[in-house]
Amino acid sequence: MTLAQARRRKVIRDRHLYLLLLPVFAYYIVFHFVPMYGAVMAFTDYNIFAGIRGSDWVGFNNFRIMFRNDEFFIVLRNTVMLNVISLLVAFPAPLILALLLNEVRNKKFRRAVQGIVYLPHFLSWVVVSGLIITVLSPSSGLVNNIIRLFGGESIYFMTDSVWWVAIYQLSGVWKEVGWGTIIFLAALSAVDPNLYDAAMIDGASRWDRLKHVTIPGITPMILVVFLLSVGNVMSISFDRPFLLGNPMVLDVADVISTYVYRVGLLNVDYSYAAAVGLFQSVVNFVFLLTANWLSNRIKGEGLF
Repeated sequence: MTLAQARRRKVIRDRHLYLLLLPVFAYYIVFHFVPMYGAVMAFTDYNIFAGIRGSDWVGFNNFRIMFRNDEFFIVLRNTVMLNVISLLVAFPAPLILALLLNEVRNKKFRRAVQGIVYLPHFLSWVVVSGLIITVLSPSSGLVNNIIRLFGGESIYFMTDSVWWVAIYQLSGVWKEVGWGTIIFLAALSAVDPNLYDAAMIDGASRWDRLKHVTIPGITPMILVVFLLSVGNVMSISFDRPFLLGNPMVLDVADVISTYVYRVGLLNVDYSYAAAVGLFQSVVNFVFLLTANWLSNRIKGEGLF
């Protein structure tokens, strides 16, 4: 049997599984690949009535304007800064929580904790932002009420740049840490239990088993999640900085997504906004390729 025949037989055998992938392929084609045609807008002086093909071609003029704009470099700095802090704070949190849950022997307690930490993920940022702003209100917020109760003065958390960055990061950890543990718990379940038994027979402590069995066993998954995070170092979703931000903290809260919204939709400069978005995507792609190359050189493993 030739290789082509073996592959054909395997496809026929697993045809039902491939059919299950069709909705996923359709989603990415319709919502990710087809809209890529709109990237041409970045090289035109887009006219909404003439359309992309009817608009005047300006080449890299929008990119030249972008690189001469000081405001763009501020939002670029903010985007990178918030994402780098997230890599240091938010990335390890699900891994640490998964390792802690994996060590819990009481199954009922573990399931209860998992259910509780998963719940915030299903709340929208509109709800979460409203809760945060209400709780941290300088006049009627619970936190400032407690501070005043002990003789302190109200803190304007949401209008102070340092406090805002801290709240931004901690709110992201609180909302997504439980959901992120799902990936690592799945990887932990695939670690061979015989390795733990052998380590215990050799007299390895719980810390030694964690260090020499658990972490090496899930290193490929940690690497994949880290590379995907690095690949998004230039991307921040629109909702969180927009809902938590305010004019007092634009020096740290204004990121590429909110900038594109402001110049593209509010200022109706579609071509310039498309140029910023295309630049963001290209840089993310370069970061991903670079991180994957370094991973292959250092660890011998990568996404591809």
